[in-house]
Amino acid sequence: MGALARVTAVDHLGGRVLRVTFSDDLVREIDFAGALPGGLAAVDDDSIFATAEVDPVARTVSWPSGINLDPDVLHGDEETASGPQPRVVREYRLQQSR
Repeated sequence: MGALARVTAVDHLGGRVLRVTFSDDLVREIDFAGALPGGLAAVDDDSIFATAEVDPVARTVSWPSGINLDPDVLHGDEETASGPQPRVVREYRLQQSR
């Protein structure tokens, strides 16, 4: 069994959309509009949502307030435990240069 993919980069694309890059070169642009459960209400504001970063220990998307997301759900390996699923806007793999 291979290592689980973890987040290596996150970019805010506007609104509630993040571009998330994983250690296996998968890139997903994910729209969280309407998919932030009650526990994430603290980041349900454009200026706060835009501060998303990679947690260096958990290697997932997090915010300075300490809120973080499950990297397996972000990668598409698992579904959220409750609430609506975020919508994948675009998904692709990085190409290796030769």
